[in-house]
Amino acid sequence: MKLLFTAAALACTIVAGNAYANEPTEKDAVALVEKGVAFMKAQGKDELIKRINGKDPAFFQGSLYLHMRDASNAIMLAHPVNPTLIGKDLIDVPDTNGKKYRREMVELAATKGKGWYDYTYKNPVTGKIEPKNTYMVKVNDVVLEAGIYKR
Repeated sequence: MKLLFTAAALACTIVAGNAYANEPTEKDAVALVEKGVAFMKAQGKDELIKRINGKDPAFFQGSLYLHMRDASNAIMLAHPVNPTLIGKDLIDVPDTNGKKYRREMVELAATKGKGWYDYTYKNPVTGKIEPKNTYMVKVNDVVLEAGIYKR
């Protein structure tokens, strides 16, 4: 019986380890944003908005997903996980640590055109507020973003 319990515990540890090993990486976030940039240049902003909001698997992969905000005012234009954010002016609503991340992200995109930004956000896979590192690129009048959750 002890051997069976030990084997079961080991199997759970291996499965949990594999789950963390398959977590999206910074490289995955950059690739997803670049895929969105290419798609938008080829198909247009409106089509990308439809694809993101429609949870197209090309742009929505669990905790890694593409979203789009207006580059001038941070209003969310497309978000596959939380559509209630779309169209709302939340530029000064802080994260759980009091950081006005939306305003700061738009400022970063305006000054540098692309980059990484850290804040906290609800992970759609775990349902918990977790540290998140998001990669963003300004394209014309929008900012495309994809982030990874850090444990």
